[in-house]
Amino acid sequence: MKQRKFRHYFIIILKGIAMGAADVVPGVSGGTIAFISGIYEELLTSISSVNIGTLKLLKTKGVKAAWNAVNGNFLASLLTGIFISIVSLAKLISWLLEHKPIMVWSFFFGLVLASILYVGRQINKWNSVAIVSLLMGTGIAYYITTLQPLISENSSPLFMFLAGALAICAMILPGISGAFILVLLGAYKPVLEAIHTRDFKLLLIIAFGAIVGLLSFSKVLRWLFNHYRNYTLAVLTGFILGSLNKIWPWKETLTWRINSHGIKVPFNEQSVSPFSFEGNSQILAAIILVIVGFLTIILLEKIADKSSNNI
Repeated sequence: MKQRKFRHYFIIILKGIAMGAADVVPGVSGGTIAFISGIYEELLTSISSVNIGTLKLLKTKGVKAAWNAVNGNFLASLLTGIFISIVSLAKLISWLLEHKPIMVWSFFFGLVLASILYVGRQINKWNSVAIVSLLMGTGIAYYITTLQPLISENSSPLFMFLAGALAICAMILPGISGAFILVLLGAYKPVLEAIHTRDFKLLLIIAFGAIVGLLSFSKVLRWLFNHYRNYTLAVLTGFILGSLNKIWPWKETLTWRINSHGIKVPFNEQSVSPFSFEGNSQILAAIILVIVGFLTIILLEKIADKSSNNI
């Protein structure tokens, strides 16, 4: 486990807050934030180190040895930030998505756009396989953004367990939004309601599913990074590129549905030009927020580079 000072862990908490804020938005991945903030591979390594061997270490050498083996201070700091963000920002982001959607999507569009450049620069060697991997990742992510969400909202324990497992797998993939997976499954609204109403029983079921999915999928990603780093990065870059369709600020609603509160909400949407958008397209404000989002990633990148030797 790396030796860090308190300020380093405070920065990790802030990165966790940024990851949590991204994960609340259906279309933005916390994995993208982890990648551009310089903690992605350490996160995968730390998570994948939680295994049977860790339990044996806990039994033979105690809590401290097991805690150090899984990089416990790092994971605890990051999870603290994510928890703070989700609990405190869920209502705010839900309100912004309902009342200021173009503004929210414009900021995240700029953020994700800059992330493509950042992740793409990590690819050391471009060849035919890397290009095919990029195109494959782009196609898969784009296809996912075109899928129609389920009409029904299911909150049964088994379903929410599976939803948590699938969503967390997406959350640690740059470009694939865990929140959007919840939307597709019809589980996004029940999850937000559980957070708002402090339904801890349902939240624990979701969390247990997320833990199972996370421990399993992180090992796969860790293996891919160790053996096929360049191609894995190409696929991840494609994932982020393909996800841009989902967070395009201007949407046309094709069909509507009535949610559990009897409110009419968009069901199926498609991206349109801001010049053909019905209503106030807010182009100038949107462009400014795209630039702000883009510069935010540049700033995070510089902070990550400066702190990489210490954190």
